[in-house]
Amino acid sequence: MKRHGTLVSLILLAIGAVSATTYAQTDAAGATEPQPAATLFRNVRIFDGQNSSSSTGNNVLVRGNLIERVSTGDIESPAGARVIDGGGRTLMPGLIDAHWHAMFVRPNFASIQNPDVGFLNILATAEAHDTLMRGFTTVRDVGGSVFALKRAIDQKVVPGPRIFPSGAMISVTSGHGDFRQSVDLPRAIGGTPTHMEQTGNVAIADTPDEVRVRVREQLMQGASQIKLTAGGGVSSPHSPLDVTTFTEAELRAAVEAAENWGTYVAVHAYTPQAVQRAIAAGVKCIEHGSLMDEETAKYMASRDIWLSIQPFPDELANAFPPNSEERRKAMEVFAGNDNAYALARKYKLKTAFGTDVLFSAALATRQGQILASLSRWYSAPEILTMATSTNAELLSLSGKRNPYPGALGVVREGAFADLILVDGDPAADIGLVANPAKNFLVIMKDGVIYKDVQPQ
Repeated sequence: MKRHGTLVSLILLAIGAVSATTYAQTDAAGATEPQPAATLFRNVRIFDGQNSSSSTGNNVLVRGNLIERVSTGDIESPAGARVIDGGGRTLMPGLIDAHWHAMFVRPNFASIQNPDVGFLNILATAEAHDTLMRGFTTVRDVGGSVFALKRAIDQKVVPGPRIFPSGAMISVTSGHGDFRQSVDLPRAIGGTPTHMEQTGNVAIADTPDEVRVRVREQLMQGASQIKLTAGGGVSSPHSPLDVTTFTEAELRAAVEAAENWGTYVAVHAYTPQAVQRAIAAGVKCIEHGSLMDEETAKYMASRDIWLSIQPFPDELANAFPPNSEERRKAMEVFAGNDNAYALARKYKLKTAFGTDVLFSAALATRQGQILASLSRWYSAPEILTMATSTNAELLSLSGKRNPYPGALGVVREGAFADLILVDGDPAADIGLVANPAKNFLVIMKDGVIYKDVQPQ
């Protein structure tokens, strides 16, 4: 299959007019200074990502990319360390979005039909910076060719969140993710892939053997988990919501190939039929589940299945033309969310938070507001825990395919130093996360300060 990795890497390198070894931190006046080897946060309240309340009077030492020490007593400042006096403000883990599509946030819906891979990568690179500046230090990307972007971020060529990549979203002919036109038919199994497939954003597979190939292609490129579309979707033009797509044998082929590599399969599924078939085939995580019924929720609980569900704002439907079938499907899905969240709470499902923002740069700026909107169903501490340590637990299902082995989503000794200093206590006022530009004074990822507007 034709790939564009070399071109994409050159584009990303050209964009990265910063050091490939370290970033500079930015102060309130916009000046830059060398990144310190250690950072000491003094006098901070801590929300650790796990306990329901914040503790006061703490000091936290970061050395390299790890939290070295957390103490209620004084910590001596290492030579050359950046000392930040929190003034009683809250230090919390960086946020995690468990359902993100870096390649599809900024382009409009029409441009996905015949995508320009270079332009998509430039848009994704710009969005990665903004995602990090909203305090989301990690995303699980569940569909899109983000391997080059991830590499550029990890090598500090461009700023952005940690990415747990799925690679191409794997679908069937006519399934969710199949954006081909009728002129592309008939499809010959094993034949030349269409342009959309060549970009690496989508892969079509119509037999168990094809599924194995597509899964293994993503793993070869560095996928940390695999994403299939097990039922109908909103945005795809040939995909009614009520349909189930992959057969159980096809889903089992994906699960087997992923488990051979020590990782798992997540599937897009809204309806009870799609969810139940996927679970029967060994799938570990359901994306969405918005139209599930009580029987399905019980089944998920009995099999210890993850639910990665999103509190869709109605504005997300504006990505589609008025009176279109896509917009109608979107509103049907959104209407099911209240029942789905109620069932998740009733049956104590392992529930992850994500946004699934598509085709809207404007809506992406509201990523924190979408998180805060969970207050319809959860308390502030529950929301923060879901978007930090609970999401990190889901990420750990990748096993040895985890690109960032270590503790994420917590403030504790030995964990990765992905931290946010908040002007206030979000465990008491979840609305603070809705305005990161104002309320997130310091944003640190992997021990590097990317934002520092703490009053001096």
